[in-house]
Amino acid sequence: MPPRTHPARPPALPGALLLATTLLATGVSGCSALSPFNTCDDTATRVKALRAQPILESVPEGATAPKDFASVPAGCIDDSGDAWLYAERVYAFPGPRQEVVDFYRATAGADGWRLQSAPSGLSAPETTAGLCFTRGGDGDSLLLTVQFTTARRLKIEHDYKAGPEFDSGSGFELEVGSETDGARTGCFD
Repeated sequence: MPPRTHPARPPALPGALLLATTLLATGVSGCSALSPFNTCDDTATRVKALRAQPILESVPEGATAPKDFASVPAGCIDDSGDAWLYAERVYAFPGPRQEVVDFYRATAGADGWRLQSAPSGLSAPETTAGLCFTRGGDGDSLLLTVQFTTARRLKIEHDYKAGPEFDSGSGFELEVGSETDGARTGCFD
């Protein structure tokens, strides 16, 4: 390592300058130095709106809600550093997955949802990967996912022991989600 040719700046000086600049800027602008991440504070109205999305009740003929999934669980999760709002449903379906795919392509599309395609290299058959749709713009953006599930996955993710409704056919989960402020979000961001 070559010897230093100039004296080193004391390590505390840059930190002190940054802190002083931040305090001055927030004091002058009247803003506080809050976290740049969204939280779950004051999101009850948006969660209620997600829970009421009609697409959560739109299912292909023959789909049934398992006994412990008759309601629409909804809430706000902020364990990742940035909050996410969601409302979800789980259904059992006795038919092939392709019928679920076809149903949601038609039903969601008719309701104004736009199907998003996976970037090249990430694409998998829809009957494996499920579907992802978006709707709205900045301030009211929503994301809809249709994912296939199994009795084993329900046990792992929801601690739910699936009954005979999952013995044949497919299970699927619907989730409508959004950023806390409705900011535009995409399926593959």
